[in-house]
Amino acid sequence: MDFAIIAAGPKDTVPADEPTLWKRWLRRPQNVWLRRALFQIHLWTGIGTGIYVLLISITGSAIVFRNEIYQSAGADAKKVQVRGTKLPADELKKIIRAKYPTSSLSFVFEGKQPTTATEVWLEQGKNRIQRLFDPYTGEDLGDSVPQAIRVAAWLAKLHTDLLYGDTGRKVNGVGAILLTLLCVSGAIIWWPGSKSWRRSLVIDPRSNWKRLNWDLHSAVGFWSFALIFMWSITGVYLAFPLPFQKIINHYSTLLQYALPEDVTLAAPPTASVLAQPSQPKSFNSGKGGRRQPIRRSAGDNFIRWIYYLHFGNFAGWKTKALWVVLGLLPVFLFVTGAIMWWNRVLSPSARRSRRIDRTVAATAAAIAPG
Repeated sequence: MDFAIIAAGPKDTVPADEPTLWKRWLRRPQNVWLRRALFQIHLWTGIGTGIYVLLISITGSAIVFRNEIYQSAGADAKKVQVRGTKLPADELKKIIRAKYPTSSLSFVFEGKQPTTATEVWLEQGKNRIQRLFDPYTGEDLGDSVPQAIRVAAWLAKLHTDLLYGDTGRKVNGVGAILLTLLCVSGAIIWWPGSKSWRRSLVIDPRSNWKRLNWDLHSAVGFWSFALIFMWSITGVYLAFPLPFQKIINHYSTLLQYALPEDVTLAAPPTASVLAQPSQPKSFNSGKGGRRQPIRRSAGDNFIRWIYYLHFGNFAGWKTKALWVVLGLLPVFLFVTGAIMWWNRVLSPSARRSRRIDRTVAATAAAIAPG
């Protein structure tokens, strides 16, 4: 696409009867150079961040129910049948060492319930082996971390830090900033003019496919703007929390920085994941064993809601299911935007290239000797 339009600006002298920039924007924004420039920014930002948007949207939807997966898969994996009395601890350890003679036994976690398996950690060089054993028979029941939990934890790490630790999280934050820019520029260039703005709120299924694709991108983009903008801003916070916390602390002193248990970003695939307790309403014990309520400021609650809104952990499974579906909206917008990019940029360029090739071929044939 020709980038000359970006450099184009308003005339140096504006006639007295010439409408102002604001009025032209309200009536026919397509003729305003600033809108054209923003369109270019929106177009190329969308194409440039397309793979990132696909990755983050799909993984984000995939991990909405990760805590339920941790709890359900972990609880099922640790169930055993009660068979008389449990083996003495020393006897169970002998069985474990005989089973893994080249590994050193580091921890043994005996289940509190009669139907809970015993979990053991063994160290083999730099590697840790985590197994479940039947406390009644000493049978090796297999890996203590089910595959479902490993997959969910892997997807959570991919979503939060791109599997690359702090560096990946910073890259993720830059991607969230670009997504925010994409949202803002899209909201501005969405405005079609005072006479036709209602038309851009709906989809006309009778339109030709190119117009239908435009309508889908425009209407879905408008109605999903607030949600996607929320995800992008909260995504920036998750990568770069300190600037946000300083601003929040200025207006409401933060008393707690720890995240609530039910909004853990990426739980590690260890035994603690299998039966992660939910955080109680009141936790710290005071005099006489009475529990004191956890103190949180308005700023603390504001930060908690950043996590709740980003991951959908605030109103039960129905809201989470809705978050799974709505989380794929950026994928839909990328696909319809890519189709528009093809129609506006690649397809005309390909046609021009074919015309030039035919012209060159015809010219070469005309000047070729007899």
